[in-house]
Amino acid sequence: MAKDVEQVTEQPEYSAKDYHDPPPAPLFDPDELTKWSLYRAAIAEFIATLLFLYITVLTIIGYKRQTDTSIPGNTECDGVGILGIAWAFGGMIFILVYCTAGISGGHINPAVTLGSFLGRKVSLVRALLYIVAQCAGAISGAGLAKAFQKSFYNRYGGGANTVSDGYNKGTALGAEIIGTFVLVYTVFSATDPKRNARDSHVPVLAPLPIGFAVFMVHLATIPITGTGINPARSFGPAVIFNNDKAWDDQWIYWVGPFIGAAVAAFYHQYILRAAAIKVLGSFRSNA
Repeated sequence: MAKDVEQVTEQPEYSAKDYHDPPPAPLFDPDELTKWSLYRAAIAEFIATLLFLYITVLTIIGYKRQTDTSIPGNTECDGVGILGIAWAFGGMIFILVYCTAGISGGHINPAVTLGSFLGRKVSLVRALLYIVAQCAGAISGAGLAKAFQKSFYNRYGGGANTVSDGYNKGTALGAEIIGTFVLVYTVFSATDPKRNARDSHVPVLAPLPIGFAVFMVHLATIPITGTGINPARSFGPAVIFNNDKAWDDQWIYWVGPFIGAAVAAFYHQYILRAAAIKVLGSFRSNA
């Protein structure tokens, strides 16, 4: 009588985590300055911001011209409206982030770059170069819009951001802080490696929620500040239009987005992802 033989099969070992966090970027890496990938990424940021400003500024100017009642046949109901302007900004961000994410990360915004730096996703060298490229691209994009439509550009404000009548600077600053928080929080969440691993079966592109966040914030804050949430977007038209009101309010479009980005980075990295607790745990395990 044959004996029953039990076959023991080894169970595969599963990792406690089905995702891997990338290592934190160094604060300063001199070797990065010798790599072409850094300058290629900066060029991508420059071109993307140029295209972003060119399309969105022309959308704003076109809307104001279509609703200019001093022109025979125009009514205040003509044009794309605030909804169309918001779609232009959100749609362009979706397109450009999709195109440049694999090259530079698709920041197209100094506030996003600052948040990424505080979250240890980019080095100081890369962050500074990105911000310079973004501001240069914004100036070039606004300048290109003016070159093609100089008379309309000067007549309809050049797409420059200013605080709307009836709102004080405190309200405008708060709108920029909260609006940028929404954007940068969405960026961190959409690009989180833990979310990507967990939701890998869901065919959703990361640029989609980012672009949609830009769209929603514009709907809420266009009546207040014209919507900055991107210092380069406000800086470029201010340089080209060169209006006193735009320069007087310019600080709001830098301080607000940078505060919002810093708070969003801290909230996502150190509260939701508990980065501080993980670092403390690693110190205790090594002790």
